[in-house]
Amino acid sequence: MDQLHNIVGIAKQPNRKRVGRGSSAGGGSTAGRGNKGQKARTGGNVPAYFEGGQIPLIRRLAKRRGFRSHRKFTTLRINLKDLSKYTVDNRLQLDYLIETGVVAPGTHVKILGEGTPTDGVQIQAHFVSAGARAKIEERGGTIEIIKS
Repeated sequence: MDQLHNIVGIAKQPNRKRVGRGSSAGGGSTAGRGNKGQKARTGGNVPAYFEGGQIPLIRRLAKRRGFRSHRKFTTLRINLKDLSKYTVDNRLQLDYLIETGVVAPGTHVKILGEGTPTDGVQIQAHFVSAGARAKIEERGGTIEIIKS
C-alpha cells in the first residue's frame, strides 16, 4: 500500500536537482560539468560533429558526384548452364518468374552465354548476349526480346 511520503504523481513529484547553488546543496563548484574546457563554459554546447576545429569527418569524405538516374532497374543475369532452374516446360517466361517470386516486378532479365542450352528452349528476356543468342538458335531455340 502506498504511503503518503512515497506518492509520486499528481499529488507529489520529487524535486529536481538544482545545480550551481553552492557546495552544501551537493551540486556546487563545477555543477556537474567537469573541470574547465569548452563544454564547462556557458554556451559551450558544441554539436556532436564538431572536432575542435579539425575538418569534420562529414567534410573529409568525398561527395558523391556525377549523374544518378532515378529510373534504375535491377537485372537478373542467367547463364545458359543455369537456365533449367528457371524454365518450365522448356520455356523461360518473365510472368512466371514474377509470379513465383524469383524476381520483383520491374526487374530485367539478361541471358548470358556460359554453358549450353537444352534443345528447342523458348526464352523471353530483356537482353541476350551475342554468344547466348548464337548457342540458343544453333540448338533450335527461340528468343523473344521484351521491350520496356
